[in-house]
Amino acid sequence: MEPLDAAADVHALIRDVLPALAPSAWFDSGTSEVVLPLGRSEARASSWTVLERCSREPRSAWPQVVDEWVREVGDRAFLAVGEMELFGDVRELLRLRIVPKLAPRDREGLVVVPAGDHFDAMVMIEHPRYGGPLTKARAGLLGLHKLGYVMTNTHDRELSDVTVHDQPLLPGRDVRVVAKPGSRYVSALLSEVDQFLPVPNEHGALVGAPCHSTLLLYPITSQAVREVLPVFADVVREMHAAADDPCAPGVYWSHGERRLTPLPADAPHEGTGEFATLLRRLS
Repeated sequence: MEPLDAAADVHALIRDVLPALAPSAWFDSGTSEVVLPLGRSEARASSWTVLERCSREPRSAWPQVVDEWVREVGDRAFLAVGEMELFGDVRELLRLRIVPKLAPRDREGLVVVPAGDHFDAMVMIEHPRYGGPLTKARAGLLGLHKLGYVMTNTHDRELSDVTVHDQPLLPGRDVRVVAKPGSRYVSALLSEVDQFLPVPNEHGALVGAPCHSTLLLYPITSQAVREVLPVFADVVREMHAAADDPCAPGVYWSHGERRLTPLPADAPHEGTGEFATLLRRLS
């Protein structure tokens, strides 16, 4: 049986047990969610989970499955009340952390959105003891739905005091370092590296994010990038290996419309692709 085929009967069972198991809760038919008041807010739990469970069981077992699920939802709501008391306004603690693209099994259940082709943006609760990645279940129970303010939180409270300086990479060739020691969020600036590059910046830059506290940038202005790239790649790889909070070991080319293209450690002298084309133009 498909989950939707069980919806009418399962939803009827939910309505039947709510008065006894969760007297303050109600079932929202429009969204197929159980709604549990939490102080001035409310938690919502989609019925999809219980529909999937019932679809795998004989009809005679549905009352028990529904009963267990409603109790589970109630327990999670109780925990959410505790978290609200612990965190206060949890929205003030939300941050955005950029991580290398997660495997499907690792991103399941987390509040994560793609950040280009090679990275993901993961919503975090920034708390020294009780923080960590925000799960979808936790977000639902805490009433966290529209999260557009998370990047603003991250900029204002984590990234406003990053330092920017140049340091030698090769004779006459400097790398630009964007850093905040101990931070977990500097990597969130991967999509905004243009603000740290000279203007105009026609050809983009080499970019490395060896750890979450540091970005390395090298503006591409001439064919010198051929000799810089292998050394730049070595530095990124070594910093990544030694980092307490590693991010990505590779090198990317930041160019047009905030695109990041992975690059080999050695500049390709032959071949196809946009970067090879750029190198021929610079020669």
